[in-house]
Amino acid sequence: MPPVHAPAPRHPTALSVNVNKVALLRNTRHLGIPDVLRAAQLCLEAGAQGITVHPRPDERHIRSDDVYELAALMKDWPDREFNIEGNPFQNLMEFVRNLSARGLPLHQCTFVPDSEAQFTSDHGWTFPDDAERLAPLIEEAHDRGVRVSLFMDPVPEAMAAAQAVGADRVELYTETYARAWGTPDKDKVLKQFVQTGRAAAAIKLGVNAGHDLNRDNLPEFLYAVHGVLEVSIGHALIADALEMGYSATVREYLRCIDQAFALGYQPG
Repeated sequence: MPPVHAPAPRHPTALSVNVNKVALLRNTRHLGIPDVLRAAQLCLEAGAQGITVHPRPDERHIRSDDVYELAALMKDWPDREFNIEGNPFQNLMEFVRNLSARGLPLHQCTFVPDSEAQFTSDHGWTFPDDAERLAPLIEEAHDRGVRVSLFMDPVPEAMAAAQAVGADRVELYTETYARAWGTPDKDKVLKQFVQTGRAAAAIKLGVNAGHDLNRDNLPEFLYAVHGVLEVSIGHALIADALEMGYSATVREYLRCIDQAFALGYQPG
């Protein structure tokens, strides 16, 4: 029988840990360390509500085998979620189809419009330009029981278009906020996210967020942008884990989420 794990503690916003950077470090040698599965296990044990991967076609970090092994691991954590990010016109839908065929869990796929050679994700989908191509793939994911989130810039008027094409959620691309953190532009940039969150809430479109969120900027973001259901954090969290360890780092990010709630943030 699979091990029975304790349910994740409740927090106002779910924390999904992106383990790409663990795989990136592992891939610099042929020793299998650090172990991506072990990293995910430790994060889940510390209370993370999910695991995220973004397998790119060149496998420069997460490899195909990692995706299936992590999905198998998630079967032992039935109250946690597995999220795969990627471009649905590259390799993402292959994973969606194969996981479904193998009976392995996949709770959410996040459609990201990055090119194959792109260094990192740096923009969201554009409507109406991308709508016709996205609609049938969103429908296919739904037919396989998978929730779809679209990676989007903080543009309030785009939220209705994202919902119209079939998205369940959007993941707000937060790098502009992270870059503005600690500068005079921060409040102006944050206002864009606040307005976008309100536009999504008004039509009952779920909101996730991610990209360069960290322990410093996360509490204020969640305090200001009400109703964020999930944050996906990888680079900063794994960097912190190099100093503090996975378990202590996950607990610290969960503390940051709770801090936003203590300040008065109310989840949607």
